[in-house]
Amino acid sequence: MLNIPTQAFPAPGSQQRVSPSGQSGRNKVALKPGHSLMDWIRFTKSGKDLTGLRGRLIEVTQDELQKHSTRDDCWTCIRGMVYNVTPYMDYHPGGEEELMKAAGRDGTELFDQVHRWVNYESMLKECLVGRMAIKVPTAVQAISPPPPPSSLAPPTSVAPPPDKDSRPRYDWFQTEVTVHLVVYAKRKIPSSGCTTVDLEAGVLRIEVLLGKMSYMIHLRLAEEVDGDVSVHNSFSVGKIQVTIRKQTKRKWTSLGQPLQFHNTFLRKKDRALYYRGYVLVSKTEVNHNTYVFRFKPPRGTVLHVPVGQHVYLKANIEDTEVVRPYTPVDQSLSASSNSSSQDSDLYLMIKVYPEGALTPHLDGLNFGDHLSVSGPEGTFSLRPLRDVTHLYLLAAGTGFTPMARLIRLALQEFDSIRQTKLLFFNRGEDDILWRCELNELSANNERFQVEYVLSEPSDSWTGRRGRVDDSLLKDFLIRPESSKVFVCVCGPTTFTELTLRLLKQHGFSEEELHAFQG
Repeated sequence: MLNIPTQAFPAPGSQQRVSPSGQSGRNKVALKPGHSLMDWIRFTKSGKDLTGLRGRLIEVTQDELQKHSTRDDCWTCIRGMVYNVTPYMDYHPGGEEELMKAAGRDGTELFDQVHRWVNYESMLKECLVGRMAIKVPTAVQAISPPPPPSSLAPPTSVAPPPDKDSRPRYDWFQTEVTVHLVVYAKRKIPSSGCTTVDLEAGVLRIEVLLGKMSYMIHLRLAEEVDGDVSVHNSFSVGKIQVTIRKQTKRKWTSLGQPLQFHNTFLRKKDRALYYRGYVLVSKTEVNHNTYVFRFKPPRGTVLHVPVGQHVYLKANIEDTEVVRPYTPVDQSLSASSNSSSQDSDLYLMIKVYPEGALTPHLDGLNFGDHLSVSGPEGTFSLRPLRDVTHLYLLAAGTGFTPMARLIRLALQEFDSIRQTKLLFFNRGEDDILWRCELNELSANNERFQVEYVLSEPSDSWTGRRGRVDDSLLKDFLIRPESSKVFVCVCGPTTFTELTLRLLKQHGFSEEELHAFQG
């Protein structure tokens, strides 16, 4: 699980971790008491006039928008709709500085860059001022006629790679009872998987995540099929085979009818998030306030989340859509690579906050209840680990979550990594997640070490005490001769920023660091 908002209009207390290596994004500020997301939701339902227009909606000109650009009178525009975000200033986890970047102007680009997954329409619906006025040209200028349809450029969201042959491609074959669709990624794919398949009402949607790109297949199948889907990966050659059973034994004359974005190669950040309904099937206690929730996908869905990436959970709470990112874990630290890639059940280690926006809702779910789950998101790449000899992981609290699968992967699949060390910060012993599993793994595998640091230990605690500081990192981070080191950091924002600063003071470069932001 992740506990982290890092963007332009995030909900207070939102949860995410994943940013480019070493890039800290915007800071999360300490909110005043009574200014959580739930407090904001209740405030919007108080009946107070949050727009200053007494319920009227107006058409806003560019000149009018620019007049509202101060801390006490702040309007912004997102996708043609204007909002008075002044009341939201004290509820915004990024602080007023982030909101002021879009004051009196169009904030769409800023919003999309950093927090496109937030449902701002739901969050800010009581702050809606109106629609931006459409500019009508006063004179018709002489312009060249538009090119014929055959010469139209591709949509801007489509980014053709420099080498056309590097684009993935697909093919299909069939028997009388099955249809097999094969994707050739033309590169190695992660053993944790990178494919999402959804088959519903005869529509097949396949997405393959390849670095910063997304390859999409989207078809209405030619004939009726069984609802089950199986996915088989050949990781080293980059081949993915999706198998579907026909309802009627006969040969098809075609695979089906292409739908939107079929056979496209898009930047991952440009494609829309796609949600499907998962079902809660089990809930296992990890410690006094943290659980592993196991969710089962709908029939016809196979979802493989690459290591270090997350999914979004979405729920409607008090008529407001709340979305949070969480990083999946495996069933245990000893789960094999093969079993984790073939199991489409989703395991999420989630700390329940009594005053949180989404976690009390999750904690109150009954077995069989549904929850909307997105496809994978995130920027983490395994490529930097290929030549690493020493992997250091610095985690605080639930910042351990993205480290869990990374530890297993480093021990099972990267023989070049001679040592993986976890420095795990918590308040007390009861807060340490998967402590028994970590201790057992350390005892049975000489390539893994774990050390705990407690800020509020009991008198009987004999391990390290305190918080992250220069001397502690100096003892923990050792650079043997002829070694290549990589460091991953995850925890609350203040922890992550301080740790990154100390690491850079110790001589670690941007290329040697990755921060799962919080």
